[in-house]
Amino acid sequence: MDCPYTPLEYALLNNWQRDFPVVTHPFAEVGLKVGADETAILATLQRLRERGAISRVGAVFAPRRIGASTLAALAAPPQRIEEIAALVSARPEVNHNYQREHRYNLWFVVTAADQATLDGVLAAIERDTGCRVISLALENEFHIDLGFDLASAHKSVASAVSGPLRQPDAEDIRLIAALQPGLELMPRPFRQLGETLYMPEDEVLARVASMLDEGMIKRFGVVVRHHELGYRANAMVVFDLPDGVVDGIGARLAEEPGVTLCYRRRRSPPDWPYNLYCMVHGRSREEARPVIERLAELAGIPATVLFSTRRFKQCGARYFDDAVARRRVDARG
Repeated sequence: MDCPYTPLEYALLNNWQRDFPVVTHPFAEVGLKVGADETAILATLQRLRERGAISRVGAVFAPRRIGASTLAALAAPPQRIEEIAALVSARPEVNHNYQREHRYNLWFVVTAADQATLDGVLAAIERDTGCRVISLALENEFHIDLGFDLASAHKSVASAVSGPLRQPDAEDIRLIAALQPGLELMPRPFRQLGETLYMPEDEVLARVASMLDEGMIKRFGVVVRHHELGYRANAMVVFDLPDGVVDGIGARLAEEPGVTLCYRRRRSPPDWPYNLYCMVHGRSREEARPVIERLAELAGIPATVLFSTRRFKQCGARYFDDAVARRRVDARG
């Protein structure tokens, strides 16, 4: 395949989706690894962002460790799909919003500070659109947002998190709120974050490193946009499996080449009986279909496949609004 990116662009896109250096001069550190200076790294990342190849450089937070989140869907009348999609996308709590080939044709991800707020957002979407919303909460993750290897079907594997899971404290939450949009493309972005938060740079670095070690941050690095990189066949492949076998089959399907995400979600009977989800990204439907057929073979039942047809919104998750980062400014003087 012809590569539309320079060697430096490709290296940043493919090799720095995780394990981004959490140090005072992170872009200079990356430059040392790829043979370029800090200025070139910053300029290249800025160019990739302007082209839409990346959405940000920053943290991808672990589901169920911070706030509340869910995958949701509704069945929009075809003649109102654009109107309803615009109403859904206008909600700041919605970070992904896609049209898919199914009676449930609008699929979106909602995040919020807590479950009560999340429930309120879903109720507001139902009220504003006039459509029933099904909420499909995550129950188990087998492979989720560890990066997207452009060179092969190899998957990154997360390190196991040992010990009890710590919940974010008040200062972590302020930092998470400030991290949500991604790092500023500047020589010392963690210092800039600290200035925003009235927090010393070394404390920012220590807290980010701690959240990574504890699994609160799933990965830290370049967040790519699959569609702009040529992976335009986005299929959500779902199965209705007995509860006693779904975890074992999910773990097996997560290992398959071509599977970019794999997780178990809550059913929403009677209209939505499915409990196992695999995401498959291909450059074309023809490239994705053999992967889907293999998944159905391993699952032992036919797959229900929902290809996306339009992307209405894609951005980073927002668990907290911007005011949270400033909440303690007055108290600190």
